[in-house]
Amino acid sequence: MGVIDLLQRARAELYSAVLSDVLDDMGDFHHVMKPGIRPLDEHLKIVGLARTGMYHEVKGCAQEHNPYAVEIDLIDSIQDNEVLILGCGGSDKIAPWGELLSTSAQVRGAAGCITDGMIRDILKIKAMKFPVFHGGIAPLDSKGRGEMFEIDTEIICGGARVAAGDLIYGDADGVVVVPKAMIVDVLEQAFEKVSKENATRDDLRAGKSLAVTFKKYGVL
Repeated sequence: MGVIDLLQRARAELYSAVLSDVLDDMGDFHHVMKPGIRPLDEHLKIVGLARTGMYHEVKGCAQEHNPYAVEIDLIDSIQDNEVLILGCGGSDKIAPWGELLSTSAQVRGAAGCITDGMIRDILKIKAMKFPVFHGGIAPLDSKGRGEMFEIDTEIICGGARVAAGDLIYGDADGVVVVPKAMIVDVLEQAFEKVSKENATRDDLRAGKSLAVTFKKYGVL
């Protein structure tokens, strides 16, 4: 099964908590973004492969300078099943994401956008059903406050290290980052764990004790 097929199955069957558990079992304890990174719409998931962009704060903008040039290049190159990961260092001065960028990304097949900066135009984005996770909401333009200076490099977003091609899984519980080299192994183990969780749930609903059920399946 190819990576895209695995992503589609993961979107249908998995959730962030089970991926977090599997990564814990594999010795990776630094794979979840900070709890302040929240979905604009908790009913929408983000599942896809990371495309990264890193911002830094600036003070003002020269009239002849295009402060959006690098982020335009990134968004224009986005493809199906890719997730925009925009690192702003947790700044509350930069709102790099809004309705027009959501429109462009959605048309190109992007799976969503995650930023630890601010977002704006939230009612319009919600109406589009485009998945966005954010560090806060503010009407601020990034122009004169922040500027993307590199793309597709390893960055920090929401306290998690993210590289281009990593698996991003975001739902109502939070955002998990699976390193590219671990995607297939992590997903296979996650599918197996979900199967055991489903069996556990069935036994618990049938009245079996938690102790007996845990001993049988080993999940909780």
